[in-house]
Amino acid sequence: MTLNRFLEFLIQVVVFTGQVIIGRRYLPAWRRQLSSPWRMLATAAICALWSVQAIGLAFAIVGERRSIPWFPSGLKSSLGAIGFIWGVGSVASLVIWWLFSTLARRPAMEHQPARRQLLLAAGRAGVVAPFAGFAYGAIVERTNFQVKETVLPVPGLHPDLEGLRIGQLTDLHVSRYLSPRDLRRAVDMMNELRPHLVAVTGDLITRRGDPLDEAIRELSRLRADAGVVGSMGNHEEYAAAEQYVTEQAARYGIAFLTDQNRQFRFGNGTLNIGGVPFETFSHRRNYIPGAENLLVPGAANLLLSHNPDVFPTAVRQGWDAMLSGHTHGGQVTVEFLNQTMNFARLITPYVAGLYRLGGASCYVSAGLGTIAMPVRLGAPPEVTLLKLTRAERPARPAAPSSVLDFRGKPLVA
Repeated sequence: MTLNRFLEFLIQVVVFTGQVIIGRRYLPAWRRQLSSPWRMLATAAICALWSVQAIGLAFAIVGERRSIPWFPSGLKSSLGAIGFIWGVGSVASLVIWWLFSTLARRPAMEHQPARRQLLLAAGRAGVVAPFAGFAYGAIVERTNFQVKETVLPVPGLHPDLEGLRIGQLTDLHVSRYLSPRDLRRAVDMMNELRPHLVAVTGDLITRRGDPLDEAIRELSRLRADAGVVGSMGNHEEYAAAEQYVTEQAARYGIAFLTDQNRQFRFGNGTLNIGGVPFETFSHRRNYIPGAENLLVPGAANLLLSHNPDVFPTAVRQGWDAMLSGHTHGGQVTVEFLNQTMNFARLITPYVAGLYRLGGASCYVSAGLGTIAMPVRLGAPPEVTLLKLTRAERPARPAAPSSVLDFRGKPLVA
């Protein structure tokens, strides 16, 4: 079992356990407090949500690589999103209620009825908070695209490449929850930044049946002095669309690089860009084999890899910098005690922002789209502009560290 699948299984176990607790302990108590019509309505609503969640779990077990031809893709997305939001939200609400009710039952609170009632009221409000947050993340923050400008240090950068502007778009997930019109807005924002070059680092769509052709047509509107290059993501693999994307994008002059490289001259400086296919975290012992053959001596070597976890391997091979996505910046990120918490941190230390290792740099973009549920919280979708600057090569590799996260705050990897 891969790490991804194990974490998915663990989340499902936690969510299922939460539903059992709700059904056996809390639902009967809530029903006794409601009048007959409301009792029936609440029971029907929760049973419907449990049914949707069960369908979503079935889709998760089937996985993205397998399609169900007779089941509409849009309905599959909607049911999966509703089930995921209810599952995660209800468990979060359950934890909040348990915490406040436990505090209210402390012996000291028995002699302070006003404070006890305040704690219980706060607990009731807290039960609603996860769903209110999800609503905000779905309605407001999901399509609140933000321009993120970052300096990308490159060891031994040629003076003629100093200040070179590279735009990055990643994890578009053009689908039911991010329309071609939304992508058009992001493309317009990128064009306003006037990049010299644009890199698209994978996941144009989420699954088969999504508007892939429309996504490619919108990307064809990108304007950059040296053109547009890209690499594949895991969802191109899931949709068995890698060859199709390569061929159709090439018609518009967009070069998706799969174990290939392309060189760009700016004055007397050369920028060599290599692209590798997506590799799962289970390949971590043998990431990007052969990618060192794409390096060009004397050039600034920039690798495009959808999976940011390959960064240490890329540094060992000799790459100067890398652009990645895949994590969505955590998609739903919560700050606690000055630390950011999200599911992506369970898989890789390279979640979002700029990372440095052995003098080399890796930028992980939070991307544009969403998966599982159409929600972003604390990880706003971004249109990225990177400006190259010279960095000195260290005498020996240093320990990995993140200098900035996607909000510009210090973050230790």
